[in-house]
Amino acid sequence: MLNQFSRTELLIGEDGMKKLQKAKVAIFGMGGVGSYVVEALARVGVGQFILVDHDTIEETNINRQILATTKTIGKPKVEVAKTRILEINPFAKVETKQEFFTKQSKGILDNSISYVIDAIDTVSAKIELVVQANELQIPIISCMGTGNKLDPTKFEVEDIYHTSVCPLAKVMRKELKKRNIPALKVVYSKEEPIVNKNKENETAKKQTPASISFVPSVAGLILVGEVVKELLRQ
Repeated sequence: MLNQFSRTELLIGEDGMKKLQKAKVAIFGMGGVGSYVVEALARVGVGQFILVDHDTIEETNINRQILATTKTIGKPKVEVAKTRILEINPFAKVETKQEFFTKQSKGILDNSISYVIDAIDTVSAKIELVVQANELQIPIISCMGTGNKLDPTKFEVEDIYHTSVCPLAKVMRKELKKRNIPALKVVYSKEEPIVNKNKENETAKKQTPASISFVPSVAGLILVGEVVKELLRQ
């Protein structure tokens, strides 16, 4: 009998579909990268989700975040993501956490989770998430910087200690080494960041990263590809 995942089953088989249906994936960050992660995981047939993001959708998100439309402005990202998942797969189980992940965050990660996907922007939160996942021995993949980039073909999958060019990856290498984290699979870009020439941005103390629709989305889809391949191997 045909269903929304019939074409996927032709590719990965019935056993593969069962593995994905049983998998529980925690996604941290529902922005330009994370929103496409959620979309692709839902459409591939992952059965259980934990969605973590403290933010609400803003008009400036529309240029790159699949959850952002003129109708969703002001709504919590995790709730919009949950609605979208259930519209794709009504049988999915979705847990939402509208909070900012920090060292004090408790009760989110546990050993029932099959995989963690880090699509957070904040360095301190990214580091803490990696530390906690390592302590619990939960597989994790992390996305490095996608802002100020224009070439989606420059993304690579690599261990954090073998990365180059990306400023965020440089900080992560340094901080994870301090914490004795031996390895971390990441998606990162070898494209040199583009200098933002906006006059208002030049005078601002903290510059707003430039972004475009087809760069963070590609990073999100690469993340999902890596996770799905590993879930199928389990």
